[in-house]
Amino acid sequence: MTLISPAARDALQLWLDGQRALAGASENTITAYRGDVAEFLAFMTEHHGAPQGLAALERIGVADMRAWMAHMRGMGLSARSLARKLSAVKSFYRWLAEREGFEPTAVLSTRAPKFRRKLPRPLAEDAAKKVIETVEHQSQEPWVAARDVAVVTLLYGCGLRISEALGLRGADAPLGRSLRITGKGGKERVVPVLDAARSAVDAYLDLCPHPKEPAAPLFRGVRGGALSPRIIQKVMARTRAQLGLPSTATPHALRHSFATHLLSAGGDLRAIQELLGHASLSTTQAYTAVDTARLMETYDRAHPRA
Repeated sequence: MTLISPAARDALQLWLDGQRALAGASENTITAYRGDVAEFLAFMTEHHGAPQGLAALERIGVADMRAWMAHMRGMGLSARSLARKLSAVKSFYRWLAEREGFEPTAVLSTRAPKFRRKLPRPLAEDAAKKVIETVEHQSQEPWVAARDVAVVTLLYGCGLRISEALGLRGADAPLGRSLRITGKGGKERVVPVLDAARSAVDAYLDLCPHPKEPAAPLFRGVRGGALSPRIIQKVMARTRAQLGLPSTATPHALRHSFATHLLSAGGDLRAIQELLGHASLSTTQAYTAVDTARLMETYDRAHPRA
């Protein structure tokens, strides 16, 4: 951050500290925020030919914002990535304006480029069930096969992120009727545990050669350490190849499938939001679009046009 003035650098760090402590942002989010805002501040230094102190940052105008966005697009940045960077810059400016007492209209009024949001790509219900049935055949070691089945059953049956499933500890087992999960940004939620998921974890624990220790990872690698997400991704890759499923059939697709199938069965959108741990309802609403798209596909198959 050599192109950034000391005052701007200190302000950025204070804002990041607040995002970590008060907003509960994850370290990955903090890293992304730091890079996005630092890149913006460095551009403004080069654009104006001098390091931008706080007083200079207050004078950033519409033309400056247009120049930055044009520069980003000129570097080949996608509309989606630019919208993400602009969101980080706006968040920083809101905080800075409130702290320094200026009006950040030029920055906050800048419109993000339009882009088409990618819809989640869930599996069909029968495909999700076949994945769980087929995963156990990817390893000749019985306890490893049981472990992999337990993980994918939790992803699909409880809607967990892979990091959440692999973050479970020995103290969490045997699983009860519900699990308290700490998700992104330290947000806690309680998810119900299906009998199938509970049974799958029990079967794994019965076969696992490594001792169950309260503070140790619940799911172990072959050598006894924490199970790597990459292992489950490879298992899913072999499973989808065996079943002829598309490359979108990833571990995360099982979480998408959990949400979409709940919605199809009449689940309440707000309840699904809570189960998934989404901070915003708009994120969960993406599954409404998926459900509608699947409905139209079914309609088109049933009523082919002449």
